Amino acid sequence: MKAVAIMFPSREPRILDVPEPRLHSPTQVKVRTLEIGVCGTDQDILKGHHGMAPKGEDHLVLGHECLGEVLEVGAHVQGLKPGDLVVPRVRRPCPHAHCPACRHGHPDFCVTGDYTERGIQGAHGFGSEHFVEDAAYLHKADDSLRGVAVLTEPLTIAEKGLRELSHIQSRLPWKVSPGKALVLGAGPVAQLGAMALLRAGFDVTVYSRSPKPNEKAAAAEAVGAPYLSSKEVTVEALKQRLGGGVAVIYEATGASKVAFDSLQVLEENGVLIFTGVPGREEPLELQGDQVMGQLVLGNRVMFGTVNAADSDFREALEDLARFRAKWPGRLEALITQRHPPSEFAKVVEAKGGIKHVISFQEHAR
Repeated sequence: MKAVAIMFPSREPRILDVPEPRLHSPTQVKVRTLEIGVCGTDQDILKGHHGMAPKGEDHLVLGHECLGEVLEVGAHVQGLKPGDLVVPRVRRPCPHAHCPACRHGHPDFCVTGDYTERGIQGAHGFGSEHFVEDAAYLHKADDSLRGVAVLTEPLTIAEKGLRELSHIQSRLPWKVSPGKALVLGAGPVAQLGAMALLRAGFDVTVYSRSPKPNEKAAAAEAVGAPYLSSKEVTVEALKQRLGGGVAVIYEATGASKVAFDSLQVLEENGVLIFTGVPGREEPLELQGDQVMGQLVLGNRVMFGTVNAADSDFREALEDLARFRAKWPGRLEALITQRHPPSEFAKVVEAKGGIKHVISFQEHAR
């Protein structure tokens, strides 16, 4: 069968012929891949910033954002049957007994770094015509989400961030009502984060580079999140433009300077959520005394979040249904184009659009 892969050590993307997978356990499920999303992580893997092949192999099958269809289930699998749509989780726990996170079912908080991630770190991804996965790592998606469920994994980033935000804000001895939120960036993670924050009751503004009009600005404003360009509104002027500080900043750019500069917009008791992993070296000068003073004197919090848990995938699938009901057609509009697997190398370097998707459907027929 065909698979989208990267070769090691050359980091050359290729379409490979790989063996058809088979069930080796009664708890496993064989899945036909329908779609995989292409994101900045895939680009970073090709550039050498991330990515590791499975032990003893010279290639890594890519694809960690996936929608598939069940073909076959093992004898002990319950709740899934052929024809069901499924979304797989990405990270698998490390093997170490001294890792409390992995031993308690939360590899997204792994403390050893010895986890595997399908399509990223030490385990083949879902970018092949078929794959096999344990049922415990598969989430059933409603048929009505067939056109948008490939967005589940990037949405889980926001779901985990909001879950952690809720825990942090519970420190305050009064009920915290959603206030203003600022989303940094306008890519898929940012757009889905804006939707999740809006669903949670926040008054959301999106802040990104390109001036209007552009496709990303139109997508944000179509769901009720005003869009501001950093080329037209400086960070220094942003607070006045917003009519005051914001309770939450959701960073989805991987640009460290913009993220730290935005601290001046964060109000007292506010929270800055980092989700981006810098893919390039970027000069950064910090006024250490000023930053420390902002955090201490304002009871502000900054935290980073990566990957997602079982509950975040469940919440993301529920939120996709909510988003489709609240903003008909807006999730679909985030998917700029669907491409055949043969165009992966071109797509991963593509500029423009919001979300590009590789479709295996024609190959699966």
